[in-house]
Amino acid sequence: MAATVGGITLLVPFPTSTPAKRTTRMMLGRKSDSSSSSSSNGVSPVKANGVGTILKMATEKQWKLLDRREREDDQHVMIGDPFGLGEVVKDMRIFCENFTIRSYDMGPNRTASIETLMNLLQETALNNIKNMGILKDGLGSTPEMSGRSLIWVLSKMHVVVDHYPSWGDDVQVDNWLIPSNKNGQGTEWIIRDSQTCRTLTRATSVFVMMNKKTRKLSKMPEEVKREMETHYIDYLPTPIADEDSNRIVKFDYNNMDYVRTGLTPRWSDLDANQHVNNVKYIGLMLESVPISILEGHEISEVNVEYRRECGMDDALQSLTSVCSQEASAGGGGAGHHECLHLLRSENGAVVARGRTKWRPK
Repeated sequence: MAATVGGITLLVPFPTSTPAKRTTRMMLGRKSDSSSSSSSNGVSPVKANGVGTILKMATEKQWKLLDRREREDDQHVMIGDPFGLGEVVKDMRIFCENFTIRSYDMGPNRTASIETLMNLLQETALNNIKNMGILKDGLGSTPEMSGRSLIWVLSKMHVVVDHYPSWGDDVQVDNWLIPSNKNGQGTEWIIRDSQTCRTLTRATSVFVMMNKKTRKLSKMPEEVKREMETHYIDYLPTPIADEDSNRIVKFDYNNMDYVRTGLTPRWSDLDANQHVNNVKYIGLMLESVPISILEGHEISEVNVEYRRECGMDDALQSLTSVCSQEASAGGGGAGHHECLHLLRSENGAVVARGRTKWRPK
């Protein structure tokens, strides 16, 4: 059953009788009893302008509506559960949130941009932490983290887009946390079409900790692990199962095909942790993609490794190489592309590196 509160949907078990349904039954029961008592007192509800008949019809209609909604909810979960999420819904560790794609979420392709999708992922993950009741301050910091001046920073992000939603489409974002094999925390998502339950986007990431004062990476304290471990799910299949596709091969930074220089983050690119937000890195990396690819293709996969933070007024360079190109099935026209990306400061320090795959529109 999907319960929506303030635009946030939580997946919960399907009880045979919900509070709302019980309340409705009580209300309908009272009305039926009052109708019966009126009849027993010698006042015929049917003769009294047909009020009793109308009330009976309304009651039967309400029951049919409740039963239909319950059947529709059951059908929705069966269709929208290709990854077996229903097995863990009962313990409330999968967080779901609904969004509508607005006009300002669209890019030049007249669909949601890759940055929009990544913003939805970030928003849902933060609201998940907030819903757990362990959010203290900053972006997802727990009480134990706040006491140690620790914040989460994104280390790796892998997103596969099967289909881009359009203006006015309603989407549901499912988010859950997993323990990372390394000193960090894994976060995974699935974006679905709310109407058809079609999977639109799959994503997985790894977050690590940084000291807010020293700006250096930190190990995860045992106290923080204890805060988080009860919220982890360790028996769900990862949305992106191919581990090889999660790696970015080494490439020569000095022989890139396209270069954009003089890129400077703005004040609005900073987040609450006072550094450039991870989604903004994607836009900066794509600055050096040739226009021929941007006009005729859309991103089907993006894989990013974040190496260091950057702030406002840091001078950056965006570099791109088209490392592979696949011809279209018909032997002509635009085919698939794969690109390697590098974002670095002008002094040569690597800020982020990544890989994108593009398919024809």
